[in-house]
Amino acid sequence: MIRPDLSLPIPDDIRAAHFIGIGGSGMSGLARMFLARGIRVSGSDRADSPGLRALADAGATVYVGHDAANLADDVDTVVHTGAIWPENPEFVLAKERGLHVIHRSQALHWLIGARRLVSVAGAHGKTTSTGMIVTALQRLGEEPTFVNGGVIAELGVSSGVGSDELFVIEADESDGTFLLYDTSIALITNVDPDHLDHYGSREAFDAAFVRFADEAREAVVISVDDPGARTVLAAISHPHVLTFGEDPAADVRLSDVVTDGDVAFTLHYDGRSAQAHLKVPGLHNAINATGAVAVLIALGQDFEASVRAVQGFAGTARRFELHDTVRGVSVYDDYAHHPTEVDAILAAARTVVGTGRVIALHQPHTYSRTQLMAGEFAQVLEDGADHTVVLDVYGAREDPVPGVTGELVSGRFHDPSHVHFEADWQKAADYVASVARAGDFIVTLGCGNVNLIIPQVLDALAEDAD
Repeated sequence: MIRPDLSLPIPDDIRAAHFIGIGGSGMSGLARMFLARGIRVSGSDRADSPGLRALADAGATVYVGHDAANLADDVDTVVHTGAIWPENPEFVLAKERGLHVIHRSQALHWLIGARRLVSVAGAHGKTTSTGMIVTALQRLGEEPTFVNGGVIAELGVSSGVGSDELFVIEADESDGTFLLYDTSIALITNVDPDHLDHYGSREAFDAAFVRFADEAREAVVISVDDPGARTVLAAISHPHVLTFGEDPAADVRLSDVVTDGDVAFTLHYDGRSAQAHLKVPGLHNAINATGAVAVLIALGQDFEASVRAVQGFAGTARRFELHDTVRGVSVYDDYAHHPTEVDAILAAARTVVGTGRVIALHQPHTYSRTQLMAGEFAQVLEDGADHTVVLDVYGAREDPVPGVTGELVSGRFHDPSHVHFEADWQKAADYVASVARAGDFIVTLGCGNVNLIIPQVLDALAEDAD
């Protein structure tokens, strides 16, 4: 893993950029925006993907696998994620050549320029909240530029170039880079402790959010329900704060929530009320929508019109995304990789599945998080799912840790009959297909590559029907 060095200069002019790790949703979105600016774009990723092919169709030169030969002679700037290793051959060669080598957050900072920026931060709900704000603004007649951490379903892309002054981003707090941007409106969805491998302590994590809020030029929009956000709220000194949540003291308040399939609720602001109904399920999405409406109000939009605009949101890729239904079993995928997120998704699935069962296919993400939170994952999985299949750990940027496997999670279940650990993906797919029956939901959970098991699960379900 490479920690971003935000002291490195960002070039004034970029003519040819190479992206290391171009296939990820965030990096691919940046690459698309560079192409839209008329910049020559190349990039590599460790595996082929539809996203990589789409970038090639858009005009980028893409490579599968990392190799120094991928770095063309005309490249003047290299953009990388923090997930690559210092020994990456393209990264090493770029340093040897003396090229501008910048973190993806710096590339985004360069793209934003002097525009009026809405930055969405928080441990959970960032991608959905960003998507809600972007699509609502479009319905309200605005044309914002945006970079999101996931594909917005109705737009089919994770980034887009608009024609007005607004720029909306999902701001990453995991490595502190959300502090790089010159934010006008700061949205804090929640402050659940995570990424302590970077910050070192909960106090440092909270302090980063306080700084993020206080440096916002215009306003801060922050949850008043989340305990961590309340701690930050008590510490910030910003003169313009708009709170949201179910708490009676919230400036934009959520009430009368009905989670029966889709979610319906009432929003209240400044003595007015408006009914809302979302296409995406779950209390967590009603809360995300409330925060999005608060941001729109902070931007000067009308309250009732904002509620109507947010209602049309159709979701984002890898957020409770239905892939297919085979022999009556629906197979969903979700990016949830923290206990709070897993709990919210399983609760949402429960409101939709009816009399069916919820079967979780969980891939723990990173050795450090698995080691630290194995018990919490086991608790929310055992409480929220009828049965769980645990895969092995997706290490991402981390080296393996002896003794830290998926069994660390499955072994913490109180009732072992509710869980099955299986490191082999084909065996896991076959097992989950044998357990599922018509009316059930299978939900893959994790921000690694667990979504790639879905074709195996669908095939296993089809074979089981024969």
